Amino acid sequence: MASWVEKHRYRAYDPGDGDLSFLRYFTFNTHFLRRLLTGAVLRAPFHIRPWIGIRPHTSTKGMGYMGWGYVKMFGLTGAQAHRTGAEMCFEWLMRNHSPGQREYCWGNHFSFSTRAGTMPRHIPTIVWSSLIGLAFLDAYEVLGNRTYLDVAASTVAWVKTLPRERTPRGTCLSYVPFEQSSIHNSNMLGAALLARVGIQTGDREAIDLAKDAMTYSCVRQNDDGGWFYGEAQKYHWIDNFHTGYNLDSLKRYIDSTGDRTFDAILKRGFQYFKRHFFELDGLPKYYHDKGYPVDIQCAAQAVDTLTMFADIDPEALEMAGKVARWTIRNMQGQDGHFFYRDLGWKKVRTAMFHWGQATMFKALANLLGKLEQWNRGAMS
Repeated sequence: MASWVEKHRYRAYDPGDGDLSFLRYFTFNTHFLRRLLTGAVLRAPFHIRPWIGIRPHTSTKGMGYMGWGYVKMFGLTGAQAHRTGAEMCFEWLMRNHSPGQREYCWGNHFSFSTRAGTMPRHIPTIVWSSLIGLAFLDAYEVLGNRTYLDVAASTVAWVKTLPRERTPRGTCLSYVPFEQSSIHNSNMLGAALLARVGIQTGDREAIDLAKDAMTYSCVRQNDDGGWFYGEAQKYHWIDNFHTGYNLDSLKRYIDSTGDRTFDAILKRGFQYFKRHFFELDGLPKYYHDKGYPVDIQCAAQAVDTLTMFADIDPEALEMAGKVARWTIRNMQGQDGHFFYRDLGWKKVRTAMFHWGQATMFKALANLLGKLEQWNRGAMS
């Protein structure tokens, strides 16, 4: 799979890249029409992008996940090629951060319109920035390059400037810098970055803010262990990969700080994740209450999250392997690339860059590393 990405020069597509089509000129810059275009391209059952002028492109999140995967593979194998790949990705990210920002942060290189509004291109988001910041931090810990820690610390400085929803039960970090947008997975991702970097650099302010942000989302966990995407009524759905982000972030916070306040929340959330998002054969469901569409991002995040929890849940590693095998059998082409979606009646074979190739590369590298650890432990 990494060879497919390398062969294609780190370029493919993105589910939300409809704004890169020449059809954007016919939206007259109105939100309704831009949202219609974004949604039509995202949900198209056929590969329409070449017909409407969308060419393969490189994304910040894709490069972040590829770099993260190379770091994992270097840690596993020690192969210089993986170190070189990681360094190339992180150099690219340092050159291609959001323009006009004092600190390192990242967003999409295209506008993206949803029910929440239109996200202008290059506007940094806490999701992109936190995930990439975490990749830089792992790179620092494995490769030993101090510059990578400095980049992650710079991203933490940017997160501190974001708007916040302050409540008696915690503070929610905003998804975007230009208004308050309270979303659980973005808030928890930001908190995870704050905590991990804060511990590394001794930044007490970052650690305290991380706990306040985690408090906001943890006390709003549903009684059964799930989380809505956000508290506003329009965000009351529960899906696979955002739940995975929440769980990964909370575990990173606990592991880095040693704060056990949210242990019960973590356990309840992970049990919910296992019960609601998988079929017996390993198929990763998109929503908690229905299977289709099967989405490659859900598969990748499921493998990653299950692998992360293998040290505290005896079922997790076997489940990760089952999901990985199902995905390789059902969602990977002969050329090595992973398909975007299975709609039940048709597979959408479009090659997405970050949404599928890069996220699966990092997830499978993580799984291989954990399996190697387990095998060494079993033989010792």
